[in-house]
Amino acid sequence: MDHSHPVKVTDHFRVSPPLGSVPTTSLPLTFFDYPWLLCRPMERLFFYELPYPALYLTHTIVPSLKNSLSLTLQHFFPLASNLMCPPSPHKPYMLFKDGDSIPFTVVESTLDFDQVIGDQARDVRELLCFVPKWPPTRVTSDDTRVVPLLALQVAVFPNSGICIGAKFCHVVADGTAFNHFMKSWASIFRSREDIACLEKSMLPSHDRSGIKDPLELESIFTKQLWNWASSWDYDLGSTRDDQLGDKVGVAFTISQTLIERLKDLVSNRCMENYQEQVNVSTFVVACAFTWVNLIKSQEKEASDLFDSDEVYHFVFVADCRHRLETKLPETYFGNCLAICFVPVKKRELHGEHGIIIAAKAIGGKVKELERGVLLGAEKWISSWKEISEQGRLVTVAGSPKLRAYETDFGWGRPRKTEVPHVHASGSFHLCESRDGRGGVEIGLTISKGQMDVFHGIFEQGKQNLI
Repeated sequence: MDHSHPVKVTDHFRVSPPLGSVPTTSLPLTFFDYPWLLCRPMERLFFYELPYPALYLTHTIVPSLKNSLSLTLQHFFPLASNLMCPPSPHKPYMLFKDGDSIPFTVVESTLDFDQVIGDQARDVRELLCFVPKWPPTRVTSDDTRVVPLLALQVAVFPNSGICIGAKFCHVVADGTAFNHFMKSWASIFRSREDIACLEKSMLPSHDRSGIKDPLELESIFTKQLWNWASSWDYDLGSTRDDQLGDKVGVAFTISQTLIERLKDLVSNRCMENYQEQVNVSTFVVACAFTWVNLIKSQEKEASDLFDSDEVYHFVFVADCRHRLETKLPETYFGNCLAICFVPVKKRELHGEHGIIIAAKAIGGKVKELERGVLLGAEKWISSWKEISEQGRLVTVAGSPKLRAYETDFGWGRPRKTEVPHVHASGSFHLCESRDGRGGVEIGLTISKGQMDVFHGIFEQGKQNLI
């Protein structure tokens, strides 16, 4: 397949909040935002079944999407703002000025809709055409870099459906905040552009005064980031094709029944072997199951790659809005994540009780958050840099709690959601199962050789739970 021309651009717009609806606003970064300055943009795709002709989709659906987006940005204006990065020692900040806008592209796809949303293993480059192009960074006369924060694209599949693709800079929003934006946009679209449909209690909060910094993390992170300034990449464009040439993506589902059996297994074995109870949430057991199977499939594909005493790391983030000493509202718009590192020796992951040990370690890290979400926070950036350079880590993006499949524009649940940025990052994606029956959907990208091995190990693991 020719990966370079599977879609045709039919229109390109700039969408802003209604003129005069948002005053010029400058938002300082908090210490929760700083770690994500090093992060490439997040990407999310929502595929909806809409069996209408292209003319209807482009002349009726797309204009309503644009209008409702404009109204939504009135409340979620940071997404239309720019990240301002002045030279050292000045700190970066976000700035919105009246008229600031985001790129909104419309394309028409010739690909088969049902094939695109399938769970089968396939070349991950097929999804890149549905990810919006990232606008270039500008540099002002005083050497301030002006970085855009959101780009959107709607892909039309004539007589089949549409894909809403988003690409956003993590500095402006974490997963909770971005999903709040998407669901608000969907709600305004469903209400025929009645902005009053957003109840006051559901409006985003931009008040950052509740985030206290007793450990002076902002100062620590600022110094670390400026020390690594030469490696910063402000032009955060698309993933290069050659990074994905040997990669295939696939989606697996673990049913609620199997999740419950995993929870029982972990809970019982931990009591038997360690005489202690552990956190056995859906997130914990799904991550442990996937992590261990990934490590085992890597070993079978390339044996003795690392010594058995080598330490592997699993990295996840935890929402802190309700965990801070002064709780933030659930509607806080920005980043409020603790970065959690879980170390386990290779031989333990490969052992008979690998999943139990992994779940105990991940659950233990979740439990530690109760003692304080900022314990060890001064090492978030330095630990990430050190661990990522070792190459023995797996990260997870997303969570079933985000309820991505509840993003309903009035056309029903998405037929599929995708998170393309995980393809080049060595992570997997986790969300609730699309059938709404309590299971979880796992999306990952690995080499073609590893995929067959992983699939066999993963399915055998599920069979062992039946």
